[in-house]
Amino acid sequence: MPATRNGCKTIVCVALMVLLGACSPADKPATPAPETAKQTPPATPAVTRGTELPSFVNLVKQQGPAVVNISATRQGSSIPMRQGDPMYEFFRRFGGTPDMGETPAQSLGSGFIISQDGYILTNAHVIDETDEVTVKLTDKRQFKAKVIGADVYTDVALIKIDASALPVVKIGDPAKIEPGEWVAAIGAPFGFENSVTVGVVSAKGRLLPSGSYVPFLQTDVAVNPGNSGGPLFSTAGDVVGINSQIYSQTGGYMGIAFAIPIDIAMDISKQLRETGKVTRGRIGVQLQELTIDLAKSLGLKEAQGALIAAVQRGGPADKAGIKPGDVVVSLNGQPVQTIADLARLVGGTKPGTAASAEVLRDGKSTNVKITPDALEK
Repeated sequence: MPATRNGCKTIVCVALMVLLGACSPADKPATPAPETAKQTPPATPAVTRGTELPSFVNLVKQQGPAVVNISATRQGSSIPMRQGDPMYEFFRRFGGTPDMGETPAQSLGSGFIISQDGYILTNAHVIDETDEVTVKLTDKRQFKAKVIGADVYTDVALIKIDASALPVVKIGDPAKIEPGEWVAAIGAPFGFENSVTVGVVSAKGRLLPSGSYVPFLQTDVAVNPGNSGGPLFSTAGDVVGINSQIYSQTGGYMGIAFAIPIDIAMDISKQLRETGKVTRGRIGVQLQELTIDLAKSLGLKEAQGALIAAVQRGGPADKAGIKPGDVVVSLNGQPVQTIADLARLVGGTKPGTAASAEVLRDGKSTNVKITPDALEK
C-alpha cells in the first residue's frame, strides 16, 4: 500500500485490591501465620489510577494563530467533449468538437509561520507547479504568497507573504520526543480550517519507499487531505514535524500518518531562503541496510551502521578508498545507525567540503576523509 501525500485510545488500568480475611473457630486460638520471604513490590503500572489525559486547549490558543490555510491554483488543461455527450455527434458531423476551455485546478493545504515578517513552511507538493498561492490567516486576512523555493526530495517548501508582526510557532527538537508521547496536528483537512486532531508518536525514523531517506515521525494523529504542510506539535507547544503523508488504501486517514522532522525542514528552509534552492552532497555509493546475519558475517557485534553495497568508479567514495563491504558508523562525529542517517548527513554536507568518516572493515575501525560532490537532480 503506498503512502499518500497530503486518534488515540488510552486504556486506563484500575487496580482492584481484594482483601481476604480468615476466621478461626471461637474455641481454638488462632494459629500464627508462618513467616514468608519478603516479596518484591510490583512494578509501577504505565498508566496509574487517576492519570489525566493531556489538554491541548492552551496549545491551540497560543500556537493556533500561527497556522495558516493555503490554497494553490494551477491552470488546467482543456477538457474535450466525450462520446456519449448528447451534443458530441452533432458537433462531430458539423464542424468538429468545440474547445471547452481550460479549467483551473485547486489544491488545499496547510502551513505555519516561522518568522514575523511572513515566511511560512509547508509541503512542496502543496504548491508544486502552481500559478497562484493564497494564504489565509486565522483572523480571516488573505495574502497572495510568493514561492521562495521548494525541495521535492524532502517535500519541504518555503513561501512568503507581505506582512509584519505575525504570530510565529516555537520550533522544537524531534530528537527529544519518544514513541508513546502525545502530539497534536492543526490544519485544514478537506478545507475545514484550524481543525485540531491529537494522538501519539507511533515510531521514529521510518523510511518510506519513496527514496528520499527522510527519517519520518510516524503518528496515529488523524491526518487527511488538506492537513499537508501543517505543523505537528508536542505537548510543550513546540513544532516537531510537518505533516506530509498518510498510509492509505482509500485516500483517507487509516491510522498511520508521517511527519517530516522539523530540524530537517528548518535546514532546508534556510537554504531556500538564502539561495532559493537546495544543494546536496553525494559520495557515489549504493547503500544496504544491515541485518543481524550480515553483521555477523562481517564480524560485527551489532547491526548498526550503513553497509556499502557498491561504489561508483571515480566517485568521491572511490577516491577516498571506500570499498564494498565497508560499514560507515559515523560521519563528522555524528552516529550512523541506518542508511537514512548516512544519506541525511552526506546530503547535508556542503559539496567540496571534506568529511571525516569512521568505517568498519574486516572488524577493524578506520577513519577516512571523503569530499562529497554536488548531487545532480
